[in-house]
Amino acid sequence: MTKTLFTSNSSSLSDTKKIASEVVKYISPGSFVALKGNLGAGKTQLVKYISEQYGVYSVSSPTFAIVNEYNGTFKIYHFDFYRIKNENELIDLGWFDYINDENAIIFTEWADLFPALIPASCYNINIINDNPENRIITLEKIE
Repeated sequence: MTKTLFTSNSSSLSDTKKIASEVVKYISPGSFVALKGNLGAGKTQLVKYISEQYGVYSVSSPTFAIVNEYNGTFKIYHFDFYRIKNENELIDLGWFDYINDENAIIFTEWADLFPALIPASCYNINIINDNPENRIITLEKIE
């Protein structure tokens, strides 16, 4: 079952920062957050602003590292599936250890590339660029 928690427009970094402060009202350690959106949609920027709410100020894109780990109020794992060729790469990386860490929040960009590895209960953040100056950001709860 999918439940839309909120939808908001962002036409600036300030708007995106406000949306991040809304997202943190829903997620907590043990949450899995799947981020979906086109290249350059603002997935990493949103994770950066969310992470700042938890005392992490050094978020960068995990595109080449595959996963970045941060320690703030609690652990944050930030994955990017964009360069992953198959599910076995993630499994060999320790995917199931990461997603079973109930003391961490897991953010995964391009999560839709490997849907079989996404927990059945999770949050989706969809970012749609409806024009060059505006993004529509939706938070959903999947159960």
